[in-house]
Parts: sequence; structure tokens; C-alpha cells
Amino acid sequence: MVIESFQNEKIKHITKLLTDNRFRKKSGVFVVEGQQENERAQQYHFEAVEFYICESIFKGSTPKEKIHLVSDKVYEKIAYRGSSEGIIGIYKTKESDLNDFKLKVNSTVIIVEGVEKPGNLGAILRSCEAFGIDALIVADGKTDFYNPNVIRSSVGCLFGMEVFHADNNEVYEFLQKNSFNIYTTIMDETSKDMFERDFTKRSAVLFGTEHSGLSDFWYGKGQNTLIPMTGSIDSLNLSNAVAITCYEALRQKKS
Repeated sequence: MVIESFQNEKIKHITKLLTDNRFRKKSGVFVVEGQQENERAQQYHFEAVEFYICESIFKGSTPKEKIHLVSDKVYEKIAYRGSSEGIIGIYKTKESDLNDFKLKVNSTVIIVEGVEKPGNLGAILRSCEAFGIDALIVADGKTDFYNPNVIRSSVGCLFGMEVFHADNNEVYEFLQKNSFNIYTTIMDETSKDMFERDFTKRSAVLFGTEHSGLSDFWYGKGQNTLIPMTGSIDSLNLSNAVAITCYEALRQKKS
């Protein structure tokens, strides 16, 4: 049986999961659209609840879990990216605790404080996963990791990353307890180029919002570190700055 009505209760449920952060958190499930993203969710052992497939679009292998077929018009309504790829999965969220993070001698973590834009967070996740960052921590964050735009812009990289939410105090206590070199991205007279910092040891790099940078909480709590630039502009897009830093950490570890 193919679901053809927008008024179907299951379609209403998906729509609310996509648009209502509170409802998504309360439900304990989230939406994954696209073949690659669904494959990555299953590869990293996220528990699938059910799938919605539009047969005229979907070209992949049919999942084994509970499947609902939907019409083209219904799929277009519930798909975040319109008519792309023909598959939407519903998965259970995972709880994570910063204290459960399995540290290595040379663990590198990226910390973003107060990040608000889901697209930015997704792009940051993509760079962290690509360059082997051990964890992404969102401090005092305002964005949900399971926001559909985070999953889309990370191309499913969220699923293969260690990700944590914590407040500033919890993050700082964790870094001190585990002897991290703390590198803050605050511009002042004590700042050194990123290339002068040592990422071969346990390191944490902190980034603030594009609008105001790191909050006063982090002043004096780390070594100020900047990306050297030669142009007239004095700052970069947050996700670009994180990507450059992630690559430098990888470069040093491979040297």
C-alpha cells in the first residue's frame, strides 16, 4: 500500500520531526534523508526504526527494516531536499557523555562555543571527520546535532564522529582533568601562529561564533592561536577556520 495523503498520521509525524526541535528531542528519533546518509547511519550502528521509500526515485538496495512506500508528491513534501534519492529513514538518537570519551595520547578535539547555524555545524563535522579529529564538542550550543540540516550538510559525517554537548564549565574541567593543550582563537598580543603550536600531543582548539568570537569565559584559559593570513580581511568563516585547523593537526601528526 502506497501512502498518498499528506494527512496520513505517519507523514504528519515526519513533518513535525523535521520542523520541531523540541518534538524531535522528546520523541528520541530523527530523520535521515538520502542513500549515502542512510548507509552511513547503519554503518555506524544507529538503530533504524522505519523507512519511507518512493519507488519511482529510489535506486538503491531496499532496507530490511519496516518499509512504507510513499507517492512522489508525499515524498516531495517530507524530503528536505525535494525529490532527491527517494529514501528517508527514522533512527533512534544516541545519548553521549563527555566523560565516556575514549582518549588517546595524541587526541585532538575541536570545540565550538555557541554555534547557532545548523549548516555551519554540519560543515564543521565534515571537516573533523575528513581530517581525523577525535571528537567535536559543542559548548553552550544552540543547535541540535540531529537537525536535518546538520545531517545534510555533514553528508552523514555526523554518524562516524564522537560528538558531545556540554556547558563551558564541564568542557574546561574535562580539558584540565585530561591534560589537554588548550588553544583558544582569541586575537591579542600573546597570540601565536597555528603553525607554531604542537598538535602531536593531546590538543583542544576552541572557536567562538563568527559574530563575537569566544566568550569572556575562555579568556586566560588557553594559549591564543591564530591562522596566519596575508590578505586585508582579519577573519574567516567559522567552518573554513575549523577546516584549516583540522588539516594542520593531521599534517603535523603525519610529518
